[in-house]
Amino acid sequence: MKTRCIIVDDEPLAIEAIQMHIEKFESLKLVATCIDAFQAFDILNKTRVDLMFLDIQMPEITGLDFLKSLKNPPKVILTTAYREYAIDAFDLNVIDYLLKPISFDRFMQAINKFYEQSNSDLLVPGNSSQTNETQADHIYVRSDKKNVKIKFPEILYIESIKDFVKIVCQGRTVIAKMLISEMESMLPAELFLRIHRSYIICIENIEAFSHTHIDVPGKELPIGRNYKHEVIHTLQQK
Repeated sequence: MKTRCIIVDDEPLAIEAIQMHIEKFESLKLVATCIDAFQAFDILNKTRVDLMFLDIQMPEITGLDFLKSLKNPPKVILTTAYREYAIDAFDLNVIDYLLKPISFDRFMQAINKFYEQSNSDLLVPGNSSQTNETQADHIYVRSDKKNVKIKFPEILYIESIKDFVKIVCQGRTVIAKMLISEMESMLPAELFLRIHRSYIICIENIEAFSHTHIDVPGKELPIGRNYKHEVIHTLQQK
């Protein structure tokens, strides 16, 4: 099932830029573009919307005021050219806050955050009516000028190499330009564990562990001294 999106922005160039980013994802479907909050309100009352890209500075009613007025808003990623709204934005429990011009790498991080949060929502008691088909089980990373889909269970470990991460999977390796801390923020904490300043592992693929090392298929990885207590405690609870 595709994620149904709308863009709410009074700037045609901003709409076009976000639309181009959306079109690169097979999992996203743009169902409408709106130039103000009034158009967006009509769309939200006519069709299902899963994710709204909402500009803050718009005529007559701001994006923040519009969001506050909605009783059951969809997930929201705010877009703006101004940093000063960040605190107010996160008080409204938005997925992310993107500063214009929006780079594709930053856009992709926001989409991964959306899927991670959607996955977490499925685990909340009372959401059992939602099926596993809608549960995010993957991320997209930018590698070799492509958006590469990586399913969580196939990841063995992730290694930091300066400004890049090496994602070692079953049968392939993907290199992406991002910090390991950025990568960590995209991954569900219940499936992945940071064991070292340079390594993240998929818990499901652990073959063995000691107080100093963790074995995954084909590799023995060190446990960092500053991570040891949390790593051992977490693994002993599994």
